[in-house]
Amino acid sequence: MRRLLLEHDQVPGIETYEVYRKQGGYRSVEKALKKMSPEDVLEEVKKSGLRGRGGAGFPTGMKWSFLAKPEGVPRHLLCNADESEPGTFKDRYLMEKIPHLLIEGMITSSYALGANVSYIYIRGEYMWVLDILEKAVAEAYDNGWLGKNILGSGFDLDLYVCPGGGAYICGEETALIESLEGKRGNPRMKPPFPAVAGLWGRPTVVNNVESIAAVVPIVNDGGDEYAKIGVGRSTGTKLISACGNLERPGVYEIEMGITVEEFIYGDDYCRGIAKGKKLKACVPGGSSVPILPHYLVTKTATGEDRLMTYESLAEGGFESGSMLGSGGFIVFDEDQCIVRNTWNFARFYAHESCGQCSPCREGTGWMEKVLNRLEHGQGNMRDIDLLADINKKIEGNTICPLGDAAAWPVAAAIRHFRDEFEWHVNHREEAQKRNYGLISEKTASA
Repeated sequence: MRRLLLEHDQVPGIETYEVYRKQGGYRSVEKALKKMSPEDVLEEVKKSGLRGRGGAGFPTGMKWSFLAKPEGVPRHLLCNADESEPGTFKDRYLMEKIPHLLIEGMITSSYALGANVSYIYIRGEYMWVLDILEKAVAEAYDNGWLGKNILGSGFDLDLYVCPGGGAYICGEETALIESLEGKRGNPRMKPPFPAVAGLWGRPTVVNNVESIAAVVPIVNDGGDEYAKIGVGRSTGTKLISACGNLERPGVYEIEMGITVEEFIYGDDYCRGIAKGKKLKACVPGGSSVPILPHYLVTKTATGEDRLMTYESLAEGGFESGSMLGSGGFIVFDEDQCIVRNTWNFARFYAHESCGQCSPCREGTGWMEKVLNRLEHGQGNMRDIDLLADINKKIEGNTICPLGDAAAWPVAAAIRHFRDEFEWHVNHREEAQKRNYGLISEKTASA
């Protein structure tokens, strides 16, 4: 196993500057500022094939190359640490354990982009992590890695850590920018894109925590070396948040291209389903991606091994595939109720919709209500088709992807587990006993 980001996560005191520096920390800043031009750094990131680790998987080097550079206009780099996707916690782990890795990545990336003021926008519920980051930022200033004329290079950088208010929608880059400007976190219409008019109307790049941290080994070792890890267009390593009914859940750094079967059952990773139970389903990329039934988790519809890559997990489209997404790998055993899980996800998205787009504002609320009926023994067969119809009204009809994120899990759950939804209609009392150990008065009289 190659560990590029978490190589030193178990070193005592690695969260402090002294220990991090002794382990080779800030080498990428030294190399970039003393031996490379900003264009050289950008070229290495392009060579690496690094793709955005926040969920979209867009090539990072290409995204950087879109940044407008009008004369005399400041540019900004924003780190999206608003990790709010259910099932995802790998960025939190990285910031808790190795905060200086993110700061080093911010410095090197800001240099490449010509940004002299950069920001880390952190989820509002991560206040203890904010304290860790602010301490690390102060250490970086004290040791000359931030501020004026870093390493005598003439490059200046001020870095700020800013907490959000705990809104899922602020994980969308334009909503994050609105929030950072002190406004309500509503997504913006595009174009213009942030690369042209972002923070305060200035050219801006927004990258995920893991994406920025990955710039450090790319600059240290070279983009070509990074690209040797992985398969095809899925290069490098990836942090995976493994949770659910697993024998050993946690955060793992994997080489892109290992099989899903190895990740779930391998001794180096999750070691199988907890308590010796059988695999029922998996959500491989956070709650917003389609769920896969057990027979499509480790094998594609054509019988090939499913790999932990962007392409392999998406093979078959949404009919028989899913997405790597943010790497929030949620596993369900044979005893879990798909209807209950789908309702739980729908509750989340109905609560987190900003309300700006009618299809999302109304549709997420309707899905939550219908799923609530089905889950609590008050639904009928028409409700299942009604859910599918609501999905069609939401998907592709909103400013930002939250509407799609709410619609895809419901559509996939019905596609692969329709018999379970129908079972909830035909066996109301048994469904209540299985999920709650009781029968409500409404169920008994329905």
